[in-house]
Amino acid sequence: MKLIYSLLSLILIANSSLAQTSENYNEDKSEVKSEEVTKPTIIALSPHIVEMLFDVGAGKQIIGTTTFADYPEQAKKIPIIGSYVRLQIERVIELQPDLIIAWKSGNPSDDLARLEQLGFNIVYSQPHTFADVASEVRLFGEISGHAKQGEKVAAKFEQDIEEITKTYKNKSEITGFYEQWSRPLTTVAKNSWPQQFLNICQVKNPFEQVLTPYPQVNIEQLLPAEIQVIIQPLSENQKQLEGFNWQDWSIIPAVKNKQIIQPDADKMHRMTLRSVSALKDLCVEVDQTREILQQKHS
Repeated sequence: MKLIYSLLSLILIANSSLAQTSENYNEDKSEVKSEEVTKPTIIALSPHIVEMLFDVGAGKQIIGTTTFADYPEQAKKIPIIGSYVRLQIERVIELQPDLIIAWKSGNPSDDLARLEQLGFNIVYSQPHTFADVASEVRLFGEISGHAKQGEKVAAKFEQDIEEITKTYKNKSEITGFYEQWSRPLTTVAKNSWPQQFLNICQVKNPFEQVLTPYPQVNIEQLLPAEIQVIIQPLSENQKQLEGFNWQDWSIIPAVKNKQIIQPDADKMHRMTLRSVSALKDLCVEVDQTREILQQKHS
């Protein structure tokens, strides 16, 4: 009889353990499931927003984007639901994103207004400076459920910018022309995104004080400035990779001395963490021009 009671006790204990294990497994599973549920699905309406979401670890949550969102490589697989000209409202309604992150000045305002009227949750992106990029990375980390990663990469970005700034702050200025676009010839001024690159690399921009951030200019305006270096960013996405034909203007010192820098336009012009790499590369190339000019005058 004692043997039977002992066997029954063992069976009850075993069943209790299995039940507890099953309960713990279900709890763990539900926790994982709950975590996944809290990570929102996102429509990201610009290449720079897509890139920053991947940087914070939220790339897999993006269910729709716009044309030219091609970095990182995985971004090319995201369904295209519009461009800077027009958004496919019906497709957005079909996808039912938890969150839409829009580029305030780069998306059609009427389409965004309609999406707001339909009740979609829209967060706006509008970075103007490196500091703004860090702030938005943190924000995107928080709203996508990746706050820790957002803070980590933003802090690293800020540190890198600070180190580059310190490296070049005592360098002598050289006069440069930044070619934002070739047809019509367009440059940059204060309040433009590229101006901060010029400031940190110690490139004097003769058009910096123009009120328009991206003023159109002509060659005659450049000649008195004695331009020592020309910065001509080019992109693979441009229909015409050729920029302005500077070779016709050997009267310009930068052309005469073959000091034309051609950085990657995507890295330069997209307001993302990759811009720190573009900044570093530009400052190195400008410094090489500075050394060449110093040797010529020594």
